[in-house]
Amino acid sequence: MYRYIIEDRRFVPPFNEPASLLTIGTTPLKLHHEELLNSYFGQQLELRGVFEDSLEVSSVQGECIVYRDNLWFDREFLDYFMKEARKTGKACRAAFSADDVGFRTYALPLAKDYTYQRDRSGTVLYLMDLWYFPDGYHHDVQPIVVPSEAREIGFYSVPDYMTLQRGNLTHYACMRAAVSIESWVHVYFASIIFGNFARAGRLDRAIDRSLFTSLRLLWHALLEQKQILSASGAVEIGTGCSIHPSAIITGPAKIGNNVSIGAGAIIDNSTIGDNCNIDAGCMLYQTTLGNNCFLPFRASLYLTAVMENVIVAQNTCLQMCVIGRNSFVGAGSTFTDFNLVAQKPIRAANRDGELEDVGQIVLGSAIGHNCRIGSGMVVFPGRMIESDTVLVASPQRRVITRSITYEESDHHFIAGGELHKRFYPRQGEREEVEEGW
Repeated sequence: MYRYIIEDRRFVPPFNEPASLLTIGTTPLKLHHEELLNSYFGQQLELRGVFEDSLEVSSVQGECIVYRDNLWFDREFLDYFMKEARKTGKACRAAFSADDVGFRTYALPLAKDYTYQRDRSGTVLYLMDLWYFPDGYHHDVQPIVVPSEAREIGFYSVPDYMTLQRGNLTHYACMRAAVSIESWVHVYFASIIFGNFARAGRLDRAIDRSLFTSLRLLWHALLEQKQILSASGAVEIGTGCSIHPSAIITGPAKIGNNVSIGAGAIIDNSTIGDNCNIDAGCMLYQTTLGNNCFLPFRASLYLTAVMENVIVAQNTCLQMCVIGRNSFVGAGSTFTDFNLVAQKPIRAANRDGELEDVGQIVLGSAIGHNCRIGSGMVVFPGRMIESDTVLVASPQRRVITRSITYEESDHHFIAGGELHKRFYPRQGEREEVEEGW
């Protein structure tokens, strides 16, 4: 079996990097595709071609899978698509229904890559750039509608007088998920909602459906003398880890290798990469932390996706944010997630820089790669700080009320700007950039 890749070279703001190089969860998207496909098919799929445009799909040969490299999908999505596609014996393309609440909530906002058509009943189907051909290209391609089977989960309780949305705010834990990564918001959805939330939803479903799963969790808890969601049946811990006895870890959670967790730390339904240091009193709720990150004491992260090699200093609060690699967030900074005055869904920028409603009452902000955010900053919801930017708190700029570009970085006015090099220029800029950090 072969595979073909449609290479998407467009940059995703504020990272100034193609989606395939961005870290989703704890793995770069390009590597995620490699690992998932080879694991699913049980073999090393031969790469037969890399395309620049989807029109080149007409040149594929043999039994093959074709995908655009900015499309994130999980194993459950791939499994459903492949099984249904092979049943037909025809050329197929992955799709989702506009009536599917999971995909409608997380895949459609800010996205422009999907094409659409109507089925026989008139329902709108959105087509994703994922194809299966049993025997080379065929022009008659059948859509395979993949249901998300989303489970509604409450996550945030806001008093009625503070928001137009009554009761608990909810997210949908999708049993199958895919999203075109075109914005930092999609990185957030893929890492947190389709990652941590979905993992919790699958565990809930397994408990509901299987007495064996319930008994297995209970058995682990009894043997280890822990609460059910804190025992090894719900918490996966890698090798070489050092975890203080007073730390509280609640599953489902996954902790990588060589991780240090200090006294009093709380980790709930989170994913921690390798070689991370989480110091005393830190709190991580439904958060994803990339490899080689350092959190000094009392850092608080809530539904936040952090890429690799990031430092989040003490007493910092990140809520529903995405932080790019090799960045630093100074002590006492707060990234807010709620519009205090206008209680309406937050808007964020799409790939073209246009503001759109993302359908979320609460949402944080995004920091690009190689950024330095000074202590005591306050960032409003939905804002972006472009890669290679330095912000220093001052009477003139301590509260970030709008997105910040590289040209507005404070390092241009400090020591002539030579001390902070630019590694992630915008697409089309010819500035020579050194590799590394």
